[in-house]
Amino acid sequence: MRTHYCGDLSEAQVGESISVCGWVNRRRDHGGVIFVDLRDHRGLLQVVFDPDDAEMFARAETLRNEFVIRVEGKLRTRPEGTENPEMATGQVELLALALDILNAAETPPFQLDDDDVHEDNRLRYRYIDLRRPEMQERMRLRAGVTRSMRNWLDANGFLDIETPMLTRATPEGARDYLVPSRTHPGAFFALPQSPQLFKQLLMMSGMDRYYQIVRCFRDEDLRADRQPEFTQLDIETSFLDEDGIMALMEDMMQQLFRDVLGLDVELPLQRMSWAEAMERFGTDRPDLRIPLELVTISDLLQDVEFKVFSGPASDPGGRVAALRVPGGNALTRKEIDDYTDYVGRYGARGLAYIKCNDVAAGRDGLQSPILKFLPDDAISGILERTGAETGDLIFFGADKAKVVNESLGALRVRVGQDRELVEDGWRFLWVVDFPMFEFDEREQRWNALHHPFTAPSTDDPDALEANPGEALSRAYDMVLNGTELGGGSVRIHRPEMQRRVLNLLGIGDDEAEEKFGFLLTALRYGCPPHGGIAFGLDRLVMLMAGASSIRDVMAFPKTQTASDLMTQAPAAVGERQLRELSIRLRQPRGES
Repeated sequence: MRTHYCGDLSEAQVGESISVCGWVNRRRDHGGVIFVDLRDHRGLLQVVFDPDDAEMFARAETLRNEFVIRVEGKLRTRPEGTENPEMATGQVELLALALDILNAAETPPFQLDDDDVHEDNRLRYRYIDLRRPEMQERMRLRAGVTRSMRNWLDANGFLDIETPMLTRATPEGARDYLVPSRTHPGAFFALPQSPQLFKQLLMMSGMDRYYQIVRCFRDEDLRADRQPEFTQLDIETSFLDEDGIMALMEDMMQQLFRDVLGLDVELPLQRMSWAEAMERFGTDRPDLRIPLELVTISDLLQDVEFKVFSGPASDPGGRVAALRVPGGNALTRKEIDDYTDYVGRYGARGLAYIKCNDVAAGRDGLQSPILKFLPDDAISGILERTGAETGDLIFFGADKAKVVNESLGALRVRVGQDRELVEDGWRFLWVVDFPMFEFDEREQRWNALHHPFTAPSTDDPDALEANPGEALSRAYDMVLNGTELGGGSVRIHRPEMQRRVLNLLGIGDDEAEEKFGFLLTALRYGCPPHGGIAFGLDRLVMLMAGASSIRDVMAFPKTQTASDLMTQAPAAVGERQLRELSIRLRQPRGES
């Protein structure tokens, strides 16, 4: 139906007979001549309809935005002075000789060039939203990312192997999406949160190097970088330690950024322990483009009379930390109050501060409601440790370490963005040496910081069991500009260690056999040392596209409430289908 794509034409084709197809992007009537900007997935082309052909001209007058048409004509150079440098095809135009209206269109619910359209409307009419050049470019970028990854993995000996979508529920940190079985009444499959156990089984099967670009499902509260169904690049290898796996992934990421963005990522990537990341940034996914850091000052405040500081400073599980904001002295009271409300979302009960009007003058050059509670030696220690200068402001957090880290860590990012301190560029980071477990105070039990199959740094199950709170894991996360791109680990490959870890997590032998019996059995039949990683493909493309949400780089995403406005899913199903699945809905009270 066409000889060329609209966006590919140039002066090299002038004089040729051309056939193009696409959507009417815009129609303009100028003094008896009709101009149509015709759009396909490669770009725009101006088409000219001359009134000399009365029949064709009459049909051209009926064209409206989003009509689908086919045009035959002669390509010519635009008259001098009418060129459009903002269009790739702005030097040429197509003089129409034939017009076919392939499909008329109703008035669209929004114009493609309207940037002020509510997201719900874009999602409800996603097939129209995807016509926007910005969305077309993002889909091309996503395709380029997966193509580059596949090429690199294929060239490095990885096998693309599919794993089941219908499996059994296993505890992996989020709620499962369950699928009822018709042939096994009362039983359910679970959609996979990840292919974790299957990729480990592939290593036990001797596949050596596996990868899969796979759909995963998690029924959890959503945010900008979460969706109920998402895509990850899943990777597993045998006979490699963490250094070998990280080196491979660095090479892949370097090739990806070179292929897709034309950028050269410098290797090796920076590494930082989990403990250092939490100490300096309050998070295990720090954005290194922001030149602000948390500074612990607990030791300076243990003996002060101000209990708001001395209490957490003396508590083994507490922390008092400071965040210096260069030039922050200019912050207004309202801005400080807004930041106080902001950290309250993370559990902070307040936000103390000191304004540094004149550091050289000591106490007399500072301004803060808390100064009267602090002795001179504590004040001078704070100024020295934070490196505060005249014109700065110092924020303080004092509470349980978790609360301080989360609140000041989030404040660091918020202040950095508000004050335009975020540097340009791409800052990669490996975070390593994670704790093996974290203790749940409410449940009074240990939880795995990553997942139950992550190997501890010790090979001795007795040593692990004797002191689980001090154990480190062989896990590693890749972080880019404050976003966790992927997480992985060396896995447990000995059955006794796996059982001990499950026991520490409160999973007894009987429950372990019920939930993971197939894995525990496989471990007994010659399991190689192995490890891997999973990258969030949607998050990676979001960053590379400069988008603010993974919904912007997914063709058909869900809303924040996990619904599909376009297809109206989820939806009720009929009683007959429910009966076939042996499911009975509970009747409202009072109804028979």
